[in-house]
Parts: sequence; C-alpha cells; structure tokens
Amino acid sequence: MDELKLPEKFIKWAYDGRAELVRRQAAGEKVTPEEMFLGFTRHTPTFISYGSAGLNGSIKGIGFVPKAEYLDETIEAYMDHINRGWRDGYSEDGLGVLMRYMWGDGCRERIDFSILGSIELAKKHSWINYCENPDVTLVYYQPPAITYEVRGKMEICTEGKYHQFLNAQHDVYHKPNPEIWPERPVYIIHIEQIFDNGLGKGGFGTRIL
Repeated sequence: MDELKLPEKFIKWAYDGRAELVRRQAAGEKVTPEEMFLGFTRHTPTFISYGSAGLNGSIKGIGFVPKAEYLDETIEAYMDHINRGWRDGYSEDGLGVLMRYMWGDGCRERIDFSILGSIELAKKHSWINYCENPDVTLVYYQPPAITYEVRGKMEICTEGKYHQFLNAQHDVYHKPNPEIWPERPVYIIHIEQIFDNGLGKGGFGTRIL
C-alpha cells in the first residue's frame, strides 16, 4: 500500500540518490571511496529507541521495500538467485537482480514509500526497547549539511513476506545464509512524520510531512 505521499525532496535524496550510485556501480563505473561513504549515509541512519534498555541510538542499515503488488515477484527473483548457492560472480549477479527489481530505470514506481525496512542483527538494546515501545525516530546525516529526522511506529516481523524479502535482499548480494533467517527478525517502520533538520531555508527542524 502506498497511500502516504512523502516529500519529493526526501525521496530524491533517500531513494534517487542511492539508486544513481548503485546504477553507476552496476555499469562498472569507478566510484571513489568518498562518494561511496557519503552515499551510504542514505542507508545507515541512527535508530533511536526508548525502553527498559534505556534511551538508545544504534546505526542500522535500512531501505524501502516494493509495493504489495510487486512483493511476490521480487521475492521469487531473489530466491531463484539465492537458491543456486554461492559461486563465482554471485555478488555481481545479485547486483543485476537488484537493478531489475529495486534500483534500475523505471523501478521507482515499484517502491512503497510509506514504509522502511531493516534487519535486526544484534538483538540487544534496540531489540529490547522496540519489543516494549514501538515509537521510533531515525536520524539521517550526510555531511556537511543534509540531515533528516523520520518518526514512526515500529512493527516487528519474525515471519511472513516482509521477513523473507528483507533477509533475501541482504543475502542477494552478500553470501546466502537462508538457514539463519529464522534468527533474524526484521523491522518495518511505518512513517508518520519527517523533519528537515539540515542547514538553510526550509531546514532547522522544519516539518515536511
């Protein structure tokens, strides 16, 4: 479901900017480490949580997911790649799959911009807090001046399509490990508010959603 309309400026930064970088890599273009590190900030916000583990901030990987009508075919393509096992060229082939279903030309219309997804790998402070309190704030920062604050509600999935999709999306490029997916719960963040905390006009904590 894609009922929530995110601000275009946030979509252009969070999705389009990352897609452009992935496309350049897939095309074999040499991307400098500086570009890579700055671009990766779109993927690694600080997750803020509060509960019995205390007020906590944790860096985690995150991304958008496909709309419901595209979820099954995307999972099927991921699993076809993963089930053939690790082999020479696995990551390169996986990047091709990601390009076809998530990051390539024309993929933007496939994306559900109302939610974000992440995998919980540590099961420590964040996990304890989100099991108790679904309130979540994400803080993105791309030096020197871009920063967004995303607020919403956390849904924890230990099975189902989103659980399979997010674990498969991780493993479609990295080494496949489906046997440990039952141990890797996923987070679905239902976006409620976005603030532009960057410098300049329209920033400094301006609510844009």
